[in-house]
Amino acid sequence: MSAPVQLAPDDERRLEQHRPELTGYCYRMLGSAFEAEDAVQETLVRAWRGLDRFEGRSALRSWLYRIATNVCFDMLKGRQRRALPMDLGPAQAAEARLLGPELPAATWVEPAPDARLRGPGADPAELAEWRDSVRLAFVATLQHLPPLQRAVLILREVLQWRAAEVAELLDSTVPAVNSALQRARATLAARDVDADEPPRTLGEAKQGLLDRYVDAFERYDMDALTSLLQEDAAWSMPPYALWLATHDDIRRWCLGPGAGCRGSRLVPTAANAAPAYGQYKPSGRPGEHAPWALQVLEVADGRIAGITFYLDTARYFPLFGLPDRLTG
Repeated sequence: MSAPVQLAPDDERRLEQHRPELTGYCYRMLGSAFEAEDAVQETLVRAWRGLDRFEGRSALRSWLYRIATNVCFDMLKGRQRRALPMDLGPAQAAEARLLGPELPAATWVEPAPDARLRGPGADPAELAEWRDSVRLAFVATLQHLPPLQRAVLILREVLQWRAAEVAELLDSTVPAVNSALQRARATLAARDVDADEPPRTLGEAKQGLLDRYVDAFERYDMDALTSLLQEDAAWSMPPYALWLATHDDIRRWCLGPGAGCRGSRLVPTAANAAPAYGQYKPSGRPGEHAPWALQVLEVADGRIAGITFYLDTARYFPLFGLPDRLTG
């Protein structure tokens, strides 16, 4: 990435006001909050260096999206797509021997704090659409698209740009943009994702459900916990590829290989417009709990549809502003 440059105050304000929405765009493109931050920083540096050549022939916002798209294309060249454990293979039994090796961070679609992404407007429909477009499952599905189709789908379906605007941004044509959008939609349809489906919102996640989840997890009551899950709820633990999909296997894991989580405490946060918790398990010292996982919950139809446990706390807890331990 380019070295930082010093911006004049007025130019810095002009560019920085676009940082949150650009971060949301780059996150959807790249599947990583860390890479999205790098991409946006590179975008703003390139924009600053080109301001004297920017003649206002297009809106500043459109010009920044053009730069950001090219930065993302560069970063995606030759890279393996990011995924969730469910994308790597079928659900398995709750046996520690099946856990497998830790896979590198670049393997995974990573969580992103809501505050780092573009803040939604006050309109309820806009809020619902924003929430749906940053869900872990949706961002993971986007990674199955080639970069060009990914950009077209995000710009057209998520950001609601007109085909002519996208064609201008990509130095393409309207027929080519429409063709890319059709291919992207076909890929999503093959994966049972409808880009036009009504967005699922956190309004379905009643606070009582989350309160019962925290209570059940902290008491380590498996009967209570599994009663809150959908029958086919996914339970995954990056950086491991193993994931579970039945109540029996989830119970067996929690009472077997995962029994060290008994006595955990949960600290609420928010990731990908979904409920999330910093999980701290007993450290062995009286009254102290140490970081163990960032939990991101998927809620639908009044129950928990999935829980992703990101175990690399050294990577994710600072990103979410979570404390490095709990005492007392």
